[in-house]
Amino acid sequence: MKKPTLLVLAAGMGSRYGSLKQLDGLGPSGETIMDYSIYDAIRAGFGKVVFIIRRSFEQDFREKILSKYEGKIALEVVFQDMDNLPEGFSVPEGREKPWGTNHAVMMAKDVIHEPFAVINADDFYGRNGFAVLAEKLRSLSDTTNQYCMVGYRVGNTLSESGSVARGVCEVDDRKLLTGVVERTAIERNASGKIAFTDEHGQEQILDEHTPVSMNMWGFTPDYFAHSDAMFGDFLRANEGNLKAEFYIPLVVNQLVKDGTSTCEVLDTPDQWFGVTYAADRDGVVAKIKALVAAGEYPEKLF
Repeated sequence: MKKPTLLVLAAGMGSRYGSLKQLDGLGPSGETIMDYSIYDAIRAGFGKVVFIIRRSFEQDFREKILSKYEGKIALEVVFQDMDNLPEGFSVPEGREKPWGTNHAVMMAKDVIHEPFAVINADDFYGRNGFAVLAEKLRSLSDTTNQYCMVGYRVGNTLSESGSVARGVCEVDDRKLLTGVVERTAIERNASGKIAFTDEHGQEQILDEHTPVSMNMWGFTPDYFAHSDAMFGDFLRANEGNLKAEFYIPLVVNQLVKDGTSTCEVLDTPDQWFGVTYAADRDGVVAKIKALVAAGEYPEKLF
């Protein structure tokens, strides 16, 4: 049985933080959120971590980030280059950013040959999310077109500092995804219920346990071929759009819709958190501190 690989989407880190020197230490010994993800992945049984980064901060990344994990788990680094496009396509004049999360995933096709998970570098997913995902991926070693994602309960993903946007999952009675719908301005209303405003301006209530996508996916290597095929179509359809992005839910929704693949939604009781607003930082520090105090994590990870 192959150990799954963890693919970490970190190409946006340089632009978000200005430089990796400012990568925020939120844990008691200066740990970043990503340190907790790598720690959880190791104890869940992942065998390798692949980081997608930008070439511009490779040296910084290797010295400040990668050096911590060496000797703990196998490591690879690949680059998300804007001009890594199918034959016949070129970067349109005026395009400033790479092509989004699924384009980032595609950069890893030469180094991943086993079931793999995909996560964001700067989101805190929790121990259980990694455990259920690793267990599922181990069972997919000899399959194709059976994917999965960890669905976080929407009530466990809200910010106390403002409303959030979430990919709300629509699921059938077999726990298979039928679609992800992006909803914006989700927050608790005056009655304490979780609500968003739909396209008609009507308030809609979400159950606390409604699964939402926090970009924690599980795939088998055949996903790369599907992505390659769909990327060319995407580029043709968005020829004049300089900001179009090739997102993971876009690809998964299409594969599910046309019956090519299934995607099982795995439940986790874990609380997801990230620094959506600057005001969230103190709350994240407090939550990590509480997890350490409860014995979930050691005082110093690496």
